[in-house]
Amino acid sequence: MSRTTAPEAPGQLGEAIPARELLTYLGALETWLDDRRTELDRLDAAAQAAATPDAYTSDLVLALTLWQAIRTRTDEMRVAWDSGRVDAVAREKLSRLIWGRLDSGSGAALVSLVEAVKLCDALVVQLRTRLSFDPHTADHVARLRGLRAELVRCEDLAGPDTEARGRVEALRRRLESVTERATRGADVSGPLAELEADTARAERDLIVGSSQRRELARDQARTSTQRDALEAREPVLHDLVARCRREIARPPRLAVPDVSRLGPVPDSRFELDAYAGRLATVGRAMEHVEDAYAAPLRERAELRYRLEGLAAKAQANGRSASPTVRAGLTEARDAVEAVPCDVTLARFLVEQYQFLARDLPTPEGAPS
Repeated sequence: MSRTTAPEAPGQLGEAIPARELLTYLGALETWLDDRRTELDRLDAAAQAAATPDAYTSDLVLALTLWQAIRTRTDEMRVAWDSGRVDAVAREKLSRLIWGRLDSGSGAALVSLVEAVKLCDALVVQLRTRLSFDPHTADHVARLRGLRAELVRCEDLAGPDTEARGRVEALRRRLESVTERATRGADVSGPLAELEADTARAERDLIVGSSQRRELARDQARTSTQRDALEAREPVLHDLVARCRREIARPPRLAVPDVSRLGPVPDSRFELDAYAGRLATVGRAMEHVEDAYAAPLRERAELRYRLEGLAAKAQANGRSASPTVRAGLTEARDAVEAVPCDVTLARFLVEQYQFLARDLPTPEGAPS
């Protein structure tokens, strides 16, 4: 019987994945979940019937926990999919559900859905291999061949990490030792089973570590982008502050934050999280500075526009012929156009002119 392979995840984190690709992925993921659940149930039954069932318990529990976390995330994706009624925002949310961290589970919260699927498959392969052999009649050659393949995968996962590569190299030396003893005819059932368990554990740790490194790299890139955006915003804020201090009397007394004082983006998780928090604080401070300095300039522009509208109204209703109204217009206009402008005084004079330019009441019964 052919075995269902893990589906290839579409798109990437934060991308509005096309609906057709999402539909294909969800269907393939449902098929994969059904197939893996059936296989895990068979492996569980085989482990219970083995001579030492406790030897397989931890791997089975982890595999089932991962499967349940994937099942839960898939259900969330089905809700977000809403039978295909998804706009760009919903499709972007689905990409976060696919590529973001799982919410719970023993070790599941450290990996994304895609990585959890790979890790679950690796555990199933390892369990199937271990349960296929009886310790007293095992085909050592096949088991050693499987270990070599697993160590190659571990090397690929380790990448440039010196500590991880050293761990894989230590396992390889143990494999060579077991192979040499088996070649001389020694009974290597115990050391071989121990090496298989340690190698499986190393592969799991490397999958999680690889996920954490990729997530750290993504967070570093995102933080660097945010930092660059705030640095690019600094000159604009300085221009706004200079204009407000030049054109407005009694301007706010706030300083523009200096992003460069935060230093470079760190490369460790703890320091990066703290740096991102400080960067968010700087962003909020910039928002406050922009609002504080833009508000009086905006009000001055609104007063100027309002005054011109009132002057047109006075011209239409005949009030502009009054010397008092003309004097009120001149006084309000001088206050609004003054540099620096006293916004409080300008507001008062514009409101006073609005009162002067109002329509005069007509005698009762007379035509308006």
